[in-house]
Amino acid sequence: MAPIRNYTNWNKRPSDKLAQIEPYRKYVFICEGANTETWYFEHLIDIKKDLNIKPTIFLELWEKTEADRDISYPRKLIEFANEKKCDKTLDFDPDHDKMIIIFDADIYEAKALGYDETVELGEKDNTLGVTNPNFELFLLLHFPDAYETIIKPHAGELLENKKTGNQRYSYSLLLSLTGINSKTNDDIGNLADNVLTAIAEEKHLNQDIHQCLGQLTCNIGSIIEGIIEDRLN
Repeated sequence: MAPIRNYTNWNKRPSDKLAQIEPYRKYVFICEGANTETWYFEHLIDIKKDLNIKPTIFLELWEKTEADRDISYPRKLIEFANEKKCDKTLDFDPDHDKMIIIFDADIYEAKALGYDETVELGEKDNTLGVTNPNFELFLLLHFPDAYETIIKPHAGELLENKKTGNQRYSYSLLLSLTGINSKTNDDIGNLADNVLTAIAEEKHLNQDIHQCLGQLTCNIGSIIEGIIEDRLN
């Protein structure tokens, strides 16, 4: 099995032998996408201190590598995450840590069945971050007044999720706003600097992943807000 590439801004969890007032806990992100999401969450980890996330909280990204890199189907991604939690070398403590699995729902809008079953499976032992149609919707929220000026005027096109040329509408809209190719340029991760804006703007969308299909949906900002406020557990 291919190894996990572990990205964090801490070298390791402090020893359990050390006196601790509060338990150390870790939030681990595993993402469907191999580029855009990875760059975003790496930068989010880098600015952890700027977001006033408590020092007893660790953020990590477990990046798929080698043969596992192309795992994207949500159910397979959940199975992969659950399997990796059992890898003792990755230091995941199920009593304190939380796995956050990020995936898009567009496949279920287009052709796949079993969305409810996938969510039920994933929520047994994890937190699910879902975007409908895709992660670019979350990135579009990082601009001031994004819902009123960007999302709402293009809601139909975003949900329809058709291709413009060889790219989805949300990708093309994001490219027009940033000038950054979100699939090939890691500068797209710098949008995480505006994550507090995204958290606020996301509240205008549906955040209930159980009622996801047929409407623009995103709960990633809500998850990050829960980490910042230390209430996700």
